Amino acid sequence: MLTPREIIAQAWTITTTERSLKRWGFVGSFFRLLLDIKLVAYQIYFSYAFMVAGKEVGLFDDIIWAYDRLPFGLFVTLFVGFILLLGVEFLLPSFTDGAIIGLGAKSHNKEEVKGGFVLGMYNFFPIFTVHEIFVFSGLNLLITAVSILLRYGSGLQGFLIVVAVSLWCVSGILKFFSNFAEPAIVIDKENVFMAIGKSMKLVISYLWHVIFLVMLMLIISIRIFINTVIAVLIPVAVFGIGIVLTYIFTPAVSYTIAGIVGLVLIFIAAYFFTYLHVFKQTVWTILYMELVKEKELDRIEIKNEDVILPQVQAVPQI
Repeated sequence: MLTPREIIAQAWTITTTERSLKRWGFVGSFFRLLLDIKLVAYQIYFSYAFMVAGKEVGLFDDIIWAYDRLPFGLFVTLFVGFILLLGVEFLLPSFTDGAIIGLGAKSHNKEEVKGGFVLGMYNFFPIFTVHEIFVFSGLNLLITAVSILLRYGSGLQGFLIVVAVSLWCVSGILKFFSNFAEPAIVIDKENVFMAIGKSMKLVISYLWHVIFLVMLMLIISIRIFINTVIAVLIPVAVFGIGIVLTYIFTPAVSYTIAGIVGLVLIFIAAYFFTYLHVFKQTVWTILYMELVKEKELDRIEIKNEDVILPQVQAVPQI
């Protein structure tokens, strides 16, 4: 079996050299980031309006505001487009994860790296199910839950927030033990619950191996993050100066420039997260493929030894 360092090195090589994996990774990271930004920005706005401005903010206040101020046709177009985009952001990452895992496994096996669309389509539903089973492990959902509880907790905010944080921690731990579920679905065509059970068994059986690998991934991720921050700071400073200059233009021009800048920053961030996400998925995929080759620790082999029977002498006939 490959050592953790060899797995890390091979996963990073695949991440940086396989263009098809990076394309699928970028698509998934971009739409996942858009969804996270919406959720977090929404809750920050609600929390600010409720805790700082002292206003009661309804869930659909922004929709009502747009309905009152925009032409009906434009409002319907924007609303339908927003709902469709939300659906794509919610569903597409599960599709791209199937493609990334399958293509990463093919690259590890020295096979031709193609068929990402078929891999994503075939494995979409089981991977989506796994994501939703552990949905409470997401930090964005925790922020959303805490924001809602602070506004509508009715005196039980403290207790309910403790429950929410506890649920988040438990779900996060279970998700860690289920990291091999998605590779099991894509590579071995396991059903959802068989894949989760197989993943938990592998993680428990090779726990220290997995923990050491996670530590190596964390160190490399920090290094990638620092390099990316340095690369991003310069354009961010340039964009910041540009935004300040927009105060001399009309609001429409200012908002347009700010929107373009925001979109560019999202693309830059998505490009960074592409490498992290593809690298992480490829590491778990290669480790899964290596571990399933090993003998299962709860299996005991029974060896059939040849038994030498005593020879019976023939009875002489009279």
